[in-house]
Formats: sequence, C-alpha cells, structure tokens
Amino acid sequence: MNEVNDAEEPQFEQIDSLSKKERRVLGTLIEKSLTTPEYYPLTLKALINGCNQKSNRSPLSSYDEYDIEEILDTLRGRGLIAAVQTAGGRSERYRHLLRDKLGWKNASLAIMGELLLRGRQQLGELRSRASRMSSIDSLDLLRDELQQLMQAGYVQASGELHRRGIEVDHALYLDSEKNKTAGMQAYSAESQPVLPGTDSVQNSISEDDAEGNTEAHTTVPISGCDCREEIEELKNMVSLLEQRLTELERQLGV
Repeated sequence: MNEVNDAEEPQFEQIDSLSKKERRVLGTLIEKSLTTPEYYPLTLKALINGCNQKSNRSPLSSYDEYDIEEILDTLRGRGLIAAVQTAGGRSERYRHLLRDKLGWKNASLAIMGELLLRGRQQLGELRSRASRMSSIDSLDLLRDELQQLMQAGYVQASGELHRRGIEVDHALYLDSEKNKTAGMQAYSAESQPVLPGTDSVQNSISEDDAEGNTEAHTTVPISGCDCREEIEELKNMVSLLEQRLTELERQLGV
C-alpha cells in the first residue's frame, strides 16, 4: 500500500501521560499495526470499530466519530500519530509514530499496546496476550523488555520482576488517576531486581534475625496462584504446537 504522508511533520512530544481515550486510540493503532498490517494504516471507521470492539479491551467503550476525531487531533498535535493519504484512497488513514519516534521494536510495541488496552495484569497474562501481536518466546524475554520500558518510565510494576505474582502496568496515567497506580512502583536504582541467594538478600535476612523480626519469614506467598505464570506459559507452548501441527497437516494435505 503506497502512502502519502502529512506535508508537515507533527512536533513530537515526549509521552509522560495519556488520557483514557488517548490510550485506547493509541493502543488500538499499535494492535492493528501488528495483527492486521494489510489493513493498516486505519481509516477513521476502522479505528472507531477497533476502539469499541468487545475483545481484548478493558473497559469496553462506545466512542463515536466526534470522540475519535477529537483525540486524533490531540495525538497528532503531540506528534504521536500521523494522517496519511493512500494512493488512490478517498479518505485519510491514521498510523502511530512510536516506532519512528521511540525506536520501539515489535515486542515493545506489543507489550505497550496490550497494557494501554487492558491495563494492569500479571506477567503470564501479559505474555500470552501480547504474543498475539508479536512473538515473546519466554517470560525471561518479557522481563528484559519490561525492564527497558521501566527504565524509560513507560512501565511500572508491583514489585521486582523476577518474583511470582507480580503485576505490571503502563505508567502513563493522568495525575487524577492515582488510584490506578496504587501499589505500583516506577523504575529506580533501589527497585532493580535482587536475585535470591545474593549478598543483599542474605544480609537483609541476617539483620531481620538480629532484630528479632519474624515478619520477614512470613511474607512469601504460598498459594495455587504461584503457578499461574507457569500455567500460562505451558498454554502458550501448547497453542504454538497446535498451530505448527495444523500448518504441517495443511502442507502435507492431510
């Protein structure tokens, strides 16, 4: 699809926060750019339908043409999206500029798109959902991508990424949405992961013992939820194997 870009490049504004509607529009553009590239950039009608679709959206929305046009103007002014005219096309289409402006590859785009569309979730859930847009082969690779996004200030977490049951979310909420960031932390030197068995952990345990603090020994969660990430990963592997088997059968004419 040949594209004719805007005559004037919009001025890029570093992302520090996005409104609820801006997150939905930007998340939808990210998602569709990865899942249906043949229909991307999106027409206004396709973008409205994408924002209001009933799958992979939380909360559900019912934005109309006026809502979306208003948000498009705002995002366009911030340099986060561009309107393009396709060769032979009768209407403008819209695309995000995050790959161009921030250098995000497919994995980072998929993670951010998923968080913008659904918000806070556990690592296993995030990997399973984001993998619909771009392959993320393991939780370790997911953590690596998240760590980079946290360092840049786009992602926050409820604790160190290597721990079980951790939840992550984007860090682009408005100040008026502080309830959305409860229990979450942005990246800092103090919040970098410390793997069990290191000197820092051992020293912390020794200090707790010396002070007679027994709470440190009762904070490790023990529940069926601890296996959630592993179950999600196994489901992902089974799904991938089923897809490969179906493709092999198709090629063999079975």
